[in-house]
Amino acid sequence: MQKRVLFLGGSKFQIPPIQYAKEQGHYVITCDYLPDNPGHAYADEYHNVSTTDEEAVLKLAKELKVDGIVAYASDPAAPTQAYVANKLGLPSNPYESVKILARKDYFRDFLTKHNFLVPKSKSFYNLEDAYGWFDELEKPIIVKPVDSSGSKGVTKIETKEELAKAFSYALEFSREKKVVLEEFFVRDGYQVAGDGFVVDGKLVFRCWANEHFDKLCNPYVPIGESFPSIMSEYTLKQAQSETQRLLDLLGMKQGALNFDFHYNSKGDFSFLELGPRNGGNLIPEVIKYATGVDLVKYTVDSALGLDCSELTMKSTKGFYSSYMLHAIEDGIVQDIWYSDEIKKNIIEENIFVKVGDKVKKFDGSHETLGTMIMKFESNEEMLEKMDNMEKYLRVIVK
Repeated sequence: MQKRVLFLGGSKFQIPPIQYAKEQGHYVITCDYLPDNPGHAYADEYHNVSTTDEEAVLKLAKELKVDGIVAYASDPAAPTQAYVANKLGLPSNPYESVKILARKDYFRDFLTKHNFLVPKSKSFYNLEDAYGWFDELEKPIIVKPVDSSGSKGVTKIETKEELAKAFSYALEFSREKKVVLEEFFVRDGYQVAGDGFVVDGKLVFRCWANEHFDKLCNPYVPIGESFPSIMSEYTLKQAQSETQRLLDLLGMKQGALNFDFHYNSKGDFSFLELGPRNGGNLIPEVIKYATGVDLVKYTVDSALGLDCSELTMKSTKGFYSSYMLHAIEDGIVQDIWYSDEIKKNIIEENIFVKVGDKVKKFDGSHETLGTMIMKFESNEEMLEKMDNMEKYLRVIVK
């Protein structure tokens, strides 16, 4: 019998699971408040319902008698997926646990309460209260929205004079209109990204990557991830055990996870975020190249309650990365310049802009101008090119 799957969102980054569901013969329904999103063209039905409106999505899911709900690569939609699935008895994780993972303030409080390594952190609705706590923090500090994704609205500051501007900037990207102030974590080595998958409460698969940033642009918005991660065996084991401890505490039973963490000079692990959904920036697609594991398939299958027990840990073979094409300043696109050295590395490419288009400086994932997947001959080549991409590939603007 044909399964009916509701996808929360139809952006270009959410097309892969929609396509997979169609290939499996499922009846596909999409919803969000953007009818022009390209993912809707692949669906059997589209409904103009916001993915963050839990009651409206619940009403829609009931009316359509869906068998599963997928919130792919979307932090805002993840709590809605859990809320609706819990109400309808469909496969998911506990709503309260997903909310903790999806909100930076709840997550920091939970980590602190359960003795995870975490920077000193507190969240505020108004600037005056934030001023009152500012002096208690070691500087520098990070100011960010409690509930945005794609590294939007993040600022690093040193002085109280900078707080008002940073607070206001963070508020622009917060639905809750609440802002986190947090001591800056001095990390050793790369920030770590990647995805994992939970089956019957166990982290059965994870694939971690080095996160890369553009030093000429925004130091907090990732421009790509390279696989495999170069972190030490000590940190690797700690990351695995601390993630499993967190999953056990939250009662997480199934589905995809998106990691962002770092470690200090002792190699001790600290969560930045653990998203209860697949990663953006083509992370699942690159993982499939690197390991053969199709996390898109498991995400849809798991949401329908299908058996995922065959999923096991697979090591990375080869050297792969994603890359988000971006501009380092506002302007009009004149050219996208490729060096001969980088052309041989590109195995997939999707450009969203053309010459003459107006573009903005890359300050969040919403300013991505195209995506690429790259393959390299060695770890050294991969890291050198990803850390110095301006030498090999540039969006030229005027």
